[in-house]
Amino acid sequence: MISMISHDNFNLVCHIWIIFGIALFPVLLKITQPYGKHTKSSWGPMINNRLGWLIMELPALLVFVFFLDFSRSLNNYMVLIAASLWGLHYIHRSLIFPFRLHTKGEKMPVVIMFSAILFNTVNGFLNGYWLTHFAPGIRANGSAKFHVIVGIVLFLAGFVINQFHDRLLIKLREGGIKGYKIPHGGLFKYVSCPNYLGEIISWLGYFIVTFGLPALTFLIWTLVNLIPRAIDNHKWYHQNFPDYPEDRKAVFPYIL
Repeated sequence: MISMISHDNFNLVCHIWIIFGIALFPVLLKITQPYGKHTKSSWGPMINNRLGWLIMELPALLVFVFFLDFSRSLNNYMVLIAASLWGLHYIHRSLIFPFRLHTKGEKMPVVIMFSAILFNTVNGFLNGYWLTHFAPGIRANGSAKFHVIVGIVLFLAGFVINQFHDRLLIKLREGGIKGYKIPHGGLFKYVSCPNYLGEIISWLGYFIVTFGLPALTFLIWTLVNLIPRAIDNHKWYHQNFPDYPEDRKAVFPYIL
């Protein structure tokens, strides 16, 4: 475990990370990230898509657990709740989701994998370290605060939305079917990327549970990453399917 970082220096790192994310946002609006349906071999060496997902998502779980000192947090309900929500998402994202994908033979650029490793390492550190050293939380002799309950509900609702629509996408390629189809069902009636909407809702809920600066940082980065990605996917569907529903938005129903 690294030596104690002052709260001011820790917050400074968070603010720098937020500024970096905001500065990256207009870049991502112009440059399509080359993985999934947008994969390009021109971005350098490639790696198996499933293996790449596993390697790039795992640091968010491992680094978070490394910096989270459970022995100091057992009497803090908020820390235990936040850690449980984090674990729920990233155990699935790193250890289950890659093996659900029907992407045999597909690859992603190694540069995308390494950029995700960097993000997940920083994100795991900021949130795990903050929960151990700076989280005010709820003590064992206290009752759950209203914002914690609201945050849990939002997180789980977003998780269900994400899982349900990921499953609809995965089913489109069951049986060895190659290529892409227009997804239907659930919130696909309103947006092209309801799985991204679910993830955004989850991390909004996580922030409401903790009201911590690292959680806010993660929420901002989630928006920075997923909004441009959703816009790119939305454009791709319209370009490749002449009959794609015109009234769908990219990620936020009736808005964007």
